[in-house]
Amino acid sequence: MRLVILGGPGAGKGTQAQRLCPQLQIVWISTGDMLRQAIVDQTELGQTVQTYLDRGELVPDAAMVQLIRQRLLQPDVGQGWLLDGYPRTAFQAEELDFLLDELGQRMTEAIWLEVPNLVLVERSLARGRSDDQPDIVQRRIDIFHESAATLLDYYTHRHRLFKINGDQPIAQVEQDILASLSNKQ
Repeated sequence: MRLVILGGPGAGKGTQAQRLCPQLQIVWISTGDMLRQAIVDQTELGQTVQTYLDRGELVPDAAMVQLIRQRLLQPDVGQGWLLDGYPRTAFQAEELDFLLDELGQRMTEAIWLEVPNLVLVERSLARGRSDDQPDIVQRRIDIFHESAATLLDYYTHRHRLFKINGDQPIAQVEQDILASLSNKQ
C-alpha cells in the first residue's frame, strides 16, 4: 500500500501517519522530518530548505523530488509507505506520479484531512516548534489554500482521493481512514 496524506498545516497528517503506519505495516515518510534533518545536517539542500522555511514558503519542487527519490530508493519502503507533507500542488502530484512510474511503483490512495482554518491555526501554534510562529503559520495556510483546489482535482480525476473529517477526535479520524481504505480494497 502506497498512500499520500494531505491537508493543511496542523490538519493531523503526522499524527495519523504515526498511528496508521504500524497497523498497515508500511513506512511513514515525513517530508517535514526529512527537511528538518537536511537543515540539521547542514547540507547544501538543507541551507536552501532553511531559507524557504524561514519565510513560510514551499521548498522548490526540484529539491523535494530529489529528496523523495532518495527516500523511495531505500530498502525499507518495499512493503509500502505513507507520504506525509508532499505533494502540496497538482504539479507536485504529477511529478510524484512520474517519479513513481520511473521507480516501478504506483500510489494507492490520497487521504484528504478536511479541517477548518481556525483549527489549523490553533493546532499549528500549539505544536510549539520554532518555525510555528503566527505570521509563518498564516502564510503556510494561505499557500496551502492557493493550491489545494487543483491538488484535490488532480486526485479526484484519477479516482484516488477520499476525504476525511479531520476536525474530530484523533481515534475517530483514524477509524474513518481505516474504514475508507477497507472499502477501497
